[in-house]
Amino acid sequence: MEPKDYVVKKIEGEYATLSDIKTGEELFIALALLPLGVDIGSRLHYEMLSYTLVL
Repeated sequence: MEPKDYVVKKIEGEYATLSDIKTGEELFIALALLPLGVDIGSRLHYEMLSYTLVL
């Protein structure tokens, strides 16, 4: 899978909704799979089965 960039649109309980910055496609994912410090509006980079917080 190619690298992708996301923004966190909402957090509900233990899950977050991410939106692909290029396509707008949404992804529903467990917060446990995301880095610490993620909040609504955070930007994430996905590559090699790992999410990193973009500052």
